[in-house]
Amino acid sequence: MPTEKTADRRDAALKAMQVVMGPLPGDERAVPLDAQFAEERAADGLVYRKVTFAVEPGDRAIAWLIHPEKLDRPAPALVCLHQTTRIGKDEPAGLGGLPNLHYALELARRGFVTLTPDYPNFGDYRVNVYRLGYASATMKAIWNHMRAVDFLEELPQVASGRIGAIGHSLGGHNTLFLAAFDRRIIAAVSSCGFTKFARNNGGDLSDWSHLGYMPRIATEHHTDPAQMPFDFTDVLAAIAPRPVFLNAPTRDEFDPIGVDECVAATAPLYNAAGRGPIEVVHPVGEHDFPPDVRPRAYAFLERALK
Repeated sequence: MPTEKTADRRDAALKAMQVVMGPLPGDERAVPLDAQFAEERAADGLVYRKVTFAVEPGDRAIAWLIHPEKLDRPAPALVCLHQTTRIGKDEPAGLGGLPNLHYALELARRGFVTLTPDYPNFGDYRVNVYRLGYASATMKAIWNHMRAVDFLEELPQVASGRIGAIGHSLGGHNTLFLAAFDRRIIAAVSSCGFTKFARNNGGDLSDWSHLGYMPRIATEHHTDPAQMPFDFTDVLAAIAPRPVFLNAPTRDEFDPIGVDECVAATAPLYNAAGRGPIEVVHPVGEHDFPPDVRPRAYAFLERALK
């Protein structure tokens, strides 16, 4: 259970994040899921199902659901979030893209139920988030991903209370954002997902401020880390004390020094609860989720969720 200190830090962090991302939607958008399965196939002992479900009035998310064909009992589940790639959800599902990023498929082979939705305007999913009233695509994605957790909770294949999240790059920071806002995510793996804002491109936050992310970073905070209401120290604080695994390669575009600085600033929130851990690995390499790191991340999830 969160301590009073972590609860206070979480509340403050979420308020600061919403200054930039816009407000988290409430019950007014939480329509019935009305899940519909568009196609289904079985291969290599796994079932693949393309699913759509309502996330709010007039809008439906699209995702791949993959799970073992034979389950003796309900299994833990993972929301698997993709990187910046045109094919979106197809890459983690193993249907294209880079083999090192087929983590939804690999985790399903290890016995998890995995759900991989498209981020707004990737894969098969097209939506104008600003016409829907959002201040950022980031907040729209957080809401969709929370609805993905709602969907998993209703599946008979999923074990109650045993849902985590994993993602690389775009999916890496969205994994952390989801875990920050949704306490039902009880463990998170983020690969190449962030650095401290002051270490992002020498302190230039332009790449975070376009319409696919958070425009207020430019319009209200002038792409300046010193003017930002939150940093990734706050995001990690909002997740504490739930277990977090971070992959931060030595030559990643997200400076690994900034990752270590955020972890050092928040580690007491994890350690004080006696749970933890927050684990960081620094493989030699660039922006990747390499074969020697993924099994460690998967074992981390198994310890936390199984």
